[in-house]
Amino acid sequence: MFQSSYGKPYHNMGSDNHPRNSYMNLSLSTNLNNAPNMSAGITIKSPQEIVFMRKAGRVVAETISLITKSIEPGMKTRDLDILASKHIAQLGAEPSFKGYRGFPATICTSINEEIVHGIPGTKVIRDGDIVSIDVGAIIGGYHGDSAVTVGVGQISRQARDLISATRTALDKGIEMAQAGNRIGDISWAVEGYATPLGYGVVREYVGHGIGHALHEEPSIPNFGDPDKGPLLIPGMVIAIEPMLNIGGWKTRQLPDKWTVVTADGSLSAHFEHTVLISKEGPQVLTSVQ
Repeated sequence: MFQSSYGKPYHNMGSDNHPRNSYMNLSLSTNLNNAPNMSAGITIKSPQEIVFMRKAGRVVAETISLITKSIEPGMKTRDLDILASKHIAQLGAEPSFKGYRGFPATICTSINEEIVHGIPGTKVIRDGDIVSIDVGAIIGGYHGDSAVTVGVGQISRQARDLISATRTALDKGIEMAQAGNRIGDISWAVEGYATPLGYGVVREYVGHGIGHALHEEPSIPNFGDPDKGPLLIPGMVIAIEPMLNIGGWKTRQLPDKWTVVTADGSLSAHFEHTVLISKEGPQVLTSVQ
Protein backbone atom coordinates (compact mmCIF):
# COMPACT_ATOMS: atom_id res chain seq x y z
CA MET A 1 0.00 0.00 0.00
CA PHE A 2 1.71 3.39 -0.52
CA GLN A 3 0.37 6.21 -2.71
CA SER A 4 -1.99 4.44 -5.09
CA SER A 5 -1.05 2.72 -2.08
CA TYR A 6 2.68 4.05 -1.30
CA GLY A 7 3.33 6.60 -4.10
CA LYS A 8 1.75 8.96 -6.59
CA PRO A 9 -1.81 8.83 -7.94
CA TYR A 10 -3.02 5.58 -9.47
CA HIS A 11 -2.67 6.59 -13.11
CA ASN A 12 1.00 7.52 -12.57
CA MET A 13 2.07 4.32 -10.85
CA GLY A 14 4.89 2.03 -11.87
CA SER A 15 6.26 -1.18 -10.38
CA ASP A 16 9.10 -1.25 -7.86
CA ASN A 17 11.49 -2.06 -10.69
CA HIS A 18 10.01 0.32 -13.23
CA PRO A 19 8.59 3.35 -11.41
CA ARG A 20 6.81 5.83 -13.67
CA ASN A 21 7.60 8.63 -11.28
CA SER A 22 10.54 8.49 -8.90
CA TYR A 23 8.57 10.32 -6.23
CA MET A 24 7.15 7.53 -4.02
CA ASN A 25 5.46 5.43 -6.65
CA LEU A 26 4.60 2.43 -4.56
CA SER A 27 1.64 1.07 -6.46
CA LEU A 28 0.98 0.08 -9.97
CA SER A 29 -0.98 0.92 -13.10
CA THR A 30 -3.15 -1.48 -15.06
CA ASN A 31 -5.82 -0.60 -17.61
CA LEU A 32 -8.63 -2.88 -16.47
CA ASN A 33 -10.62 -2.49 -19.66
CA ASN A 34 -7.85 -3.54 -22.05
CA ALA A 35 -5.54 -5.78 -20.01
CA PRO A 36 -4.56 -9.21 -21.38
CA ASN A 37 -4.91 -12.43 -19.43
CA MET A 38 -1.42 -11.99 -17.99
CA SER A 39 0.01 -8.47 -17.85
CA ALA A 40 3.75 -7.92 -18.07
CA GLY A 41 5.37 -8.14 -14.68
CA ILE A 42 2.86 -10.45 -13.00
CA THR A 43 4.68 -13.33 -11.32
CA ILE A 44 3.48 -16.79 -10.33
CA LYS A 45 5.01 -17.83 -7.03
CA SER A 46 6.64 -21.22 -6.55
CA PRO A 47 5.69 -23.44 -3.60
CA GLN A 48 8.90 -22.40 -1.78
CA GLU A 49 8.21 -18.72 -2.36
CA ILE A 50 4.72 -19.19 -0.94
CA VAL A 51 6.23 -20.81 2.17
CA PHE A 52 8.30 -17.68 2.78
CA MET A 53 5.27 -15.45 2.13
CA ARG A 54 3.18 -17.41 4.63
CA LYS A 55 5.89 -16.89 7.23
CA ALA A 56 6.13 -13.18 6.47
CA GLY A 57 2.35 -12.89 6.56
CA ARG A 58 2.25 -14.57 9.96
CA VAL A 59 4.76 -12.04 11.32
CA VAL A 60 2.62 -9.20 9.99
CA ALA A 61 -0.55 -10.67 11.48
CA GLU A 62 1.02 -11.22 14.90
CA THR A 63 2.48 -7.70 14.89
CA ILE A 64 -0.88 -6.15 14.05
CA SER A 65 -2.53 -8.22 16.77
CA LEU A 66 0.01 -6.98 19.31
CA ILE A 67 -0.47 -3.34 18.28
CA THR A 68 -4.26 -3.46 18.35
CA LYS A 69 -4.18 -5.00 21.84
CA SER A 70 -1.71 -2.38 23.07
CA ILE A 71 -3.06 0.85 21.61
CA GLU A 72 -4.73 3.20 24.08
CA PRO A 73 -5.39 6.91 24.58
CA GLY A 74 -2.31 8.91 25.51
CA MET A 75 0.15 6.84 23.51
CA LYS A 76 2.21 8.49 20.80
CA THR A 77 2.22 6.97 17.36
CA ARG A 78 5.97 6.41 17.65
CA ASP A 79 5.24 4.14 20.65
CA LEU A 80 3.41 1.83 18.27
CA ASP A 81 6.28 1.96 15.81
CA ILE A 82 8.80 1.01 18.50
CA LEU A 83 6.57 -1.86 19.59
CA ALA A 84 6.25 -3.13 16.03
CA SER A 85 9.97 -2.78 15.31
CA LYS A 86 10.94 -4.84 18.34
CA HIS A 87 8.33 -7.51 17.68
CA ILE A 88 9.22 -7.95 14.01
CA ALA A 89 12.88 -8.33 14.96
CA GLN A 90 12.06 -10.83 17.70
CA LEU A 91 10.24 -12.95 15.13
CA GLY A 92 13.31 -13.04 12.91
CA ALA A 93 11.93 -10.76 10.21
CA GLU A 94 12.74 -7.37 8.74
CA PRO A 95 10.29 -4.49 8.26
CA SER A 96 9.16 -3.93 4.69
CA PHE A 97 8.55 -0.21 4.96
CA LYS A 98 11.52 1.24 6.84
CA GLY A 99 13.85 2.84 4.33
CA TYR A 100 11.59 1.92 1.43
CA ARG A 101 11.96 4.89 -0.89
CA GLY A 102 12.95 6.90 2.13
CA PHE A 103 10.06 6.03 4.42
CA PRO A 104 11.45 6.65 7.94
CA ALA A 105 9.48 4.19 10.09
CA THR A 106 8.59 0.52 10.52
CA ILE A 107 4.81 0.93 10.21
CA CYS A 108 2.31 3.50 8.97
CA THR A 109 -0.06 5.10 11.49
CA SER A 110 -2.91 7.14 10.01
CA ILE A 111 -5.41 8.87 12.29
CA ASN A 112 -8.98 10.00 11.55
CA GLU A 113 -8.92 11.90 8.21
CA GLU A 114 -5.52 10.41 7.36
CA ILE A 115 -6.03 7.65 4.81
CA VAL A 116 -2.60 6.04 4.45
CA HIS A 117 1.14 6.53 4.94
CA GLY A 118 1.03 8.44 8.21
CA ILE A 119 4.52 8.64 9.73
CA PRO A 120 4.74 7.59 13.39
CA GLY A 121 6.00 10.39 15.60
CA THR A 122 4.97 12.61 18.48
CA LYS A 123 1.27 12.75 17.64
CA VAL A 124 -0.79 11.68 20.66
CA ILE A 125 -3.60 9.17 20.16
CA ARG A 126 -6.78 10.40 21.83
CA ASP A 127 -10.00 8.85 23.02
CA GLY A 128 -12.41 8.72 20.09
CA ASP A 129 -9.74 8.53 17.39
CA ILE A 130 -9.71 5.87 14.71
CA VAL A 131 -6.22 4.68 13.79
CA SER A 132 -5.17 2.78 10.67
CA ILE A 133 -2.15 0.53 11.20
CA ASP A 134 -0.29 -0.72 8.12
CA VAL A 135 2.46 -3.32 8.64
CA GLY A 136 4.85 -5.08 6.26
CA ALA A 137 7.50 -7.70 7.01
CA ILE A 138 10.11 -9.71 5.10
CA ILE A 139 11.10 -13.35 5.57
CA GLY A 140 13.56 -15.03 3.19
CA GLY A 141 13.36 -12.04 0.86
CA TYR A 142 9.56 -12.15 0.53
CA HIS A 143 6.99 -9.70 1.85
CA GLY A 144 3.70 -9.79 3.72
CA ASP A 145 1.51 -6.66 3.91
CA SER A 146 -1.65 -5.99 5.90
CA ALA A 147 -3.60 -3.14 7.48
CA VAL A 148 -6.44 -2.62 9.93
CA THR A 149 -8.32 0.35 11.34
CA VAL A 150 -9.25 0.36 15.02
CA GLY A 151 -11.20 2.66 17.28
CA VAL A 152 -9.54 3.98 20.43
CA GLY A 153 -11.72 4.36 23.51
CA GLN A 154 -15.26 5.54 22.83
CA ILE A 155 -15.72 6.24 19.13
CA SER A 156 -18.76 7.59 17.32
CA ARG A 157 -21.39 5.39 15.73
CA GLN A 158 -20.41 6.91 12.38
CA ALA A 159 -16.81 5.83 12.93
CA ARG A 160 -17.85 2.32 13.99
CA ASP A 161 -19.99 1.94 10.88
CA LEU A 162 -17.14 3.13 8.65
CA ILE A 163 -14.70 0.63 10.16
CA SER A 164 -17.22 -2.20 9.85
CA ALA A 165 -18.03 -1.32 6.24
CA THR A 166 -14.38 -1.13 5.22
CA ARG A 167 -13.64 -4.50 6.83
CA THR A 168 -16.62 -6.01 5.01
CA ALA A 169 -15.52 -4.42 1.73
CA LEU A 170 -12.20 -6.25 2.11
CA ASP A 171 -14.05 -9.51 2.75
CA LYS A 172 -16.14 -8.94 -0.38
CA GLY A 173 -13.00 -8.39 -2.42
CA ILE A 174 -11.33 -11.49 -1.04
CA GLU A 175 -14.40 -13.58 -1.87
CA MET A 176 -13.91 -12.69 -5.54
CA ALA A 177 -10.18 -13.52 -5.55
CA GLN A 178 -10.93 -16.85 -7.21
CA ALA A 179 -8.84 -18.53 -9.89
CA GLY A 180 -10.57 -17.85 -13.20
CA ASN A 181 -11.97 -14.49 -12.11
CA ARG A 182 -10.38 -11.21 -13.12
CA ILE A 183 -8.98 -8.26 -11.19
CA GLY A 184 -12.07 -6.26 -12.11
CA ASP A 185 -14.26 -8.75 -10.24
CA ILE A 186 -12.43 -7.83 -7.02
CA SER A 187 -12.68 -4.13 -7.82
CA TRP A 188 -16.39 -4.37 -8.57
CA ALA A 189 -17.10 -6.33 -5.38
CA VAL A 190 -15.51 -3.61 -3.23
CA GLU A 191 -17.10 -0.69 -5.05
CA GLY A 192 -20.45 -2.45 -5.41
CA TYR A 193 -20.65 -2.93 -1.66
CA ALA A 194 -19.30 0.42 -0.47
CA THR A 195 -20.84 2.91 -2.88
CA PRO A 196 -24.52 2.12 -2.13
CA LEU A 197 -23.74 2.73 1.55
CA GLY A 198 -22.69 6.26 0.67
CA TYR A 199 -18.95 5.93 1.24
CA GLY A 200 -16.31 7.50 -0.96
CA VAL A 201 -14.11 4.78 -2.43
CA VAL A 202 -10.56 6.11 -2.71
CA ARG A 203 -9.47 5.96 -6.34
CA GLU A 204 -5.95 7.40 -6.26
CA TYR A 205 -4.53 4.64 -4.05
CA VAL A 206 -4.95 0.95 -4.81
CA GLY A 207 -3.84 -2.56 -3.96
CA HIS A 208 -1.03 -4.41 -5.71
CA GLY A 209 0.80 -7.60 -6.42
CA ILE A 210 3.36 -8.61 -3.84
CA GLY A 211 6.23 -11.07 -3.49
CA HIS A 212 9.99 -10.57 -3.71
CA ALA A 213 9.15 -6.87 -4.18
CA LEU A 214 6.74 -5.09 -1.87
CA HIS A 215 4.80 -3.69 -4.80
CA GLU A 216 4.48 -5.71 -7.99
CA GLU A 217 2.05 -5.95 -10.87
CA PRO A 218 -0.92 -6.02 -11.08
CA SER A 219 -2.71 -3.04 -9.58
CA ILE A 220 -5.86 -3.92 -7.61
CA PRO A 221 -8.20 -0.90 -7.76
CA ASN A 222 -11.17 -0.70 -5.41
CA PHE A 223 -13.40 0.42 -8.27
CA GLY A 224 -14.07 -0.89 -11.76
CA ASP A 225 -16.10 -3.24 -13.90
CA PRO A 226 -16.49 -7.01 -13.46
CA ASP A 227 -14.84 -9.42 -15.90
CA LYS A 228 -12.14 -6.89 -16.78
CA GLY A 229 -8.39 -6.88 -16.25
CA PRO A 230 -5.82 -9.64 -15.81
CA LEU A 231 -6.97 -13.19 -15.16
CA LEU A 232 -6.43 -14.51 -11.65
CA ILE A 233 -4.20 -17.59 -11.86
CA PRO A 234 -3.14 -20.00 -9.08
CA GLY A 235 0.17 -18.87 -7.64
CA MET A 236 -0.51 -15.15 -7.96
CA VAL A 237 -0.27 -13.24 -4.67
CA ILE A 238 -1.99 -9.87 -4.31
CA ALA A 239 -2.67 -7.29 -1.63
CA ILE A 240 -6.31 -6.22 -1.56
CA GLU A 241 -6.83 -2.99 0.39
CA PRO A 242 -10.03 -0.95 0.32
CA MET A 243 -9.88 2.60 1.65
CA LEU A 244 -13.28 4.15 2.36
CA ASN A 245 -14.13 7.72 3.33
CA ILE A 246 -17.25 9.04 5.02
CA GLY A 247 -17.11 11.93 2.55
CA GLY A 248 -15.86 12.09 -1.01
CA TRP A 249 -13.13 9.94 -2.56
CA LYS A 250 -10.64 12.71 -3.34
CA THR A 251 -7.36 12.97 -1.46
CA ARG A 252 -4.44 15.30 -0.87
CA GLN A 253 -0.91 14.79 0.38
CA LEU A 254 0.53 16.63 3.38
CA PRO A 255 3.82 18.57 3.22
CA ASP A 256 5.71 15.62 4.75
CA LYS A 257 5.36 14.06 1.26
CA TRP A 258 3.94 10.85 2.72
CA THR A 259 0.73 11.30 4.72
CA VAL A 260 -2.40 11.19 2.57
CA VAL A 261 -5.63 12.71 3.90
CA THR A 262 -9.19 13.06 2.68
CA ALA A 263 -9.58 16.25 0.67
CA ASP A 264 -12.75 17.19 2.58
CA GLY A 265 -11.42 16.30 6.06
CA SER A 266 -13.81 13.37 6.54
CA LEU A 267 -12.91 10.17 8.41
CA SER A 268 -11.24 7.35 6.50
CA ALA A 269 -10.65 3.65 7.19
CA HIS A 270 -8.28 1.15 5.58
CA PHE A 271 -8.09 -2.65 5.67
CA GLU A 272 -5.70 -4.92 3.77
CA HIS A 273 -4.71 -8.56 3.44
CA THR A 274 -2.12 -10.40 1.38
CA VAL A 275 -4.02 -13.10 -0.55
CA LEU A 276 -2.82 -16.15 -2.46
CA ILE A 277 -4.83 -17.21 -5.50
CA SER A 278 -5.18 -20.99 -5.39
CA LYS A 279 -7.23 -23.77 -6.95
CA GLU A 280 -8.91 -24.24 -3.57
CA GLY A 281 -9.96 -20.59 -3.35
CA PRO A 282 -8.40 -17.44 -1.91
CA GLN A 283 -5.98 -17.98 0.96
CA VAL A 284 -5.27 -15.09 3.31
CA LEU A 285 -1.56 -15.16 4.15
CA THR A 286 -1.68 -12.32 6.69
CA SER A 287 -3.83 -14.06 9.27
CA VAL A 288 -2.96 -15.43 12.69
CA GLN A 289 -5.18 -18.43 11.99
